[in-house]
Amino acid sequence: MNYKFFTKKKTGTPQSQPIPGREAEMIQGRSGGFMFDAGIWQMLRRCLLVGTAQSTYYAGKRELTEDFVEVLKQAIALNPRRVAEEILYASDGRAINNSAPILALVLLSMGEAPEAKKAFMEIFPQVVRTGSHFYEWLSYTKSLRGFGKVVREAGKNWLSREDVKGLAYQLLKYQQRQGFTNRDALRLFHVKPPTEDHRQLFEWVVKGWEEMPVEIPSQAIAQIWWYEWLKRNPTKTHEAITQGRLTHEMAAPVGKMDKAAWQLLFSEMPIGAMLRNLGSLTELGVLHSSESANLLRVEAVLNNKEHLRKGRIHPIDVLKALKTYQSGGKLGRSQKTWNPVPRIVDILEKAVELSFDVVEPTNKVFMHAVDVSGSMGGMVADMGLTCCEIATTMALVTAKAEKNYMIRGFATDFRDLGITAKDSFGSAVRKASNQNFGGTDASVAYDWMIKNKFKADVVCFWTDSESWAGYKHPSQALAKYRLHVNPDVKAVYVTLTPYQITLVDPKDPLSWDLGGFDPGIPRIIQMLATGEL
Repeated sequence: MNYKFFTKKKTGTPQSQPIPGREAEMIQGRSGGFMFDAGIWQMLRRCLLVGTAQSTYYAGKRELTEDFVEVLKQAIALNPRRVAEEILYASDGRAINNSAPILALVLLSMGEAPEAKKAFMEIFPQVVRTGSHFYEWLSYTKSLRGFGKVVREAGKNWLSREDVKGLAYQLLKYQQRQGFTNRDALRLFHVKPPTEDHRQLFEWVVKGWEEMPVEIPSQAIAQIWWYEWLKRNPTKTHEAITQGRLTHEMAAPVGKMDKAAWQLLFSEMPIGAMLRNLGSLTELGVLHSSESANLLRVEAVLNNKEHLRKGRIHPIDVLKALKTYQSGGKLGRSQKTWNPVPRIVDILEKAVELSFDVVEPTNKVFMHAVDVSGSMGGMVADMGLTCCEIATTMALVTAKAEKNYMIRGFATDFRDLGITAKDSFGSAVRKASNQNFGGTDASVAYDWMIKNKFKADVVCFWTDSESWAGYKHPSQALAKYRLHVNPDVKAVYVTLTPYQITLVDPKDPLSWDLGGFDPGIPRIIQMLATGEL
């Protein structure tokens, strides 16, 4: 018997305890493990990008949203201008949807400092872009603060914008949402028409057209004229769609829809609507293996990087579309079923990759450690996807851009997932999901790399950061890896949940924490690898 076990210098601390001497920098996660405090700005970005409207493995959506609102209030009090910049960053196609930025916009309008209200007014039209956004903002505003001066000014400006044709499109496409109608909005904000075109548009909103004008009153409201004409002539749907350039939201409720009508809509269908309606179009026969011209259009739209960016199509939306389409209608809200067209599956696979921002190979060696523990099995927002599935997709995108890489999964061990860059996103997601279980210990990735002398230039973790099961902290394991294998290795932790924790030691200049499902993360990782950032 001896006490060497006690007198021997410790090289690690159980993750259930804070690192001695670093207690003030660490907080206890919901899993019971201790991680570093990510700070309010990193927390804010995560909440904006990921959203908090869906419960995670460790927390309910109300608890997460209460944390989000509290962080927002602190950040607005500190620097409302920076909050506005974060809202814009997330809203510009980087958040999985626009709901969290819209909620944050409402909180920004409630800031006490004049700078907060000024920042709110400046970014409002860039965040509230559609009628759907507008009514979501109205709903949150009514519940949280009421309609004071700054809100009335923002609403009035949105409804009296100079682009009357664009406004007419939004008011026709979204005639009511969130318990509000267009008429409610005009009356609420006491909007006076600044031009004759506005007057005619507002008159239609408030009174409708009991009698159709014989001729189109103005090109600004031509689409409304054709919508009203279709209501009175539902058998002439094809003509109304062609002449009025009506969307399916406008034509379907009032016209007689058949395959030919959907074919006309498809020919002009915007990228977002196309992505959402691939299953329906297949069920109708518009998309079929024999319809080569239509398949060419799907490819031209969805496999065009510029179209994806301009349409603010988030990669996770494409992944969701891929998963839903492959299911033939078994997943998602659709009541329809269809036989997936193989070429469309291939197009969606490529679209997932194109929707992320990557550069040419860096020739660096990457280790991708995907969190496949049980806590990653929860669904993310209304995506119909688990955290593990999204993590695997983002890791695979980054790997596909490189030549030297390995993808493994960690829980309480470091598992071979059998995933390579040759995998489709569908097959990679299935492989990871099949091993989605166990506790969480991020340090096992470093242990495996030390044991196998795997010399990585960059180690990328895709995780919820709730690491709790190990006998040493990941930052301590990283220090050991640097001592034994590569002293210059860089570590990137991509946190995929809206928690205020991080596995990054704030004193480590070669470790970074990136938040959320930002499409630009793969490129950022490449730039960190080469020292461009």
